[in-house]
Amino acid sequence: MSAAVATAGKLGVQPMCEAIGLARATYYRYLDAGTNQMGAQSSERQPPERALSPAERSTILDLVTSERFVDDSPRQIWATLLDEGKYYCSISTIYRVLRAACGVRERRDQLHHPVYRKPELLATTPNQVWSWDITKLLGPAKWTYFYLYVILDIFSRYVVGWMVAHRESGSLAKQLIEETCAKQDIHPGQLSVHADRGSPMRAKLVAHLLADLGVTKTHSRPYVSDDNPFSEAQFRTMKYRPDFPDRFGSIQDARVFCRSFFDWYNTQHHHSGIALHTPYAVHYGLAQELNDARRNTLLTAYSAHPERFVKKPPQPPSLPDAVWINPPKIPGGSPDSDPALH
Repeated sequence: MSAAVATAGKLGVQPMCEAIGLARATYYRYLDAGTNQMGAQSSERQPPERALSPAERSTILDLVTSERFVDDSPRQIWATLLDEGKYYCSISTIYRVLRAACGVRERRDQLHHPVYRKPELLATTPNQVWSWDITKLLGPAKWTYFYLYVILDIFSRYVVGWMVAHRESGSLAKQLIEETCAKQDIHPGQLSVHADRGSPMRAKLVAHLLADLGVTKTHSRPYVSDDNPFSEAQFRTMKYRPDFPDRFGSIQDARVFCRSFFDWYNTQHHHSGIALHTPYAVHYGLAQELNDARRNTLLTAYSAHPERFVKKPPQPPSLPDAVWINPPKIPGGSPDSDPALH
């Protein structure tokens, strides 16, 4: 830097700084420092005149941590002392003194949420993974509801069991799951049942039943809406039907509607997630035969008018080989699209 000072005397400050890539402020700071080390200060920084002395800071710290004020905030302490005709410093200065002594923190213990493992479930055949949930149906008057329990096979989208009740209950859920497992002839070790974290889903009665049946249970993560997409999508399909009523006059009305809806959903609804087949056809192994018949129909149409098709004969949608809840992420790629879409 001393050479730069000599050069500046010959060439001028600005040309010298531009030549060596030095900011002029740095050059002048060096001169003002009066030292051979660039940027060094000639003396230590002096505290401001209005700063509290160490003794005053110690007095304030002892005061705010005393038995009298230990549970009060700095604002409360400042106001109380001011009403007594005493003033030591401002409220912000009390905070600074406490902060320097590590005395400013949240007094209440904060809730630390546990880390929940993301459920990853794979189904390659029917009756391998079921998803179940409960939704409210509006009753005849305000604040009255009926509760629809639905168990859905995620591979076939077939509703294997449902029930309409007056309340949410672990005992009712146990009854429905037990009857549905018997109807579908579920064997130990065959099935996983997935649900959210509602009270009936986590009830001990349900947990003990599933353990006795040899069924694995999994739950969605708290506050994660897409961990149970199949049940949510099925409820959406039901509630967006043109004939879905605003309210049900009685629980019998709700059961009549649901019986008609689930018959349509299982046997007539062509689901886009299963190659536009019905859940019944996929669940009971009829879909491949139907797909072959579709292919023959399309080939006949192609033979009659090949000019209407581009490059090759049309093909029916392919049946899925596997269905996931939360498919694992592929390194360098993206998981499949949402399998629950209708």
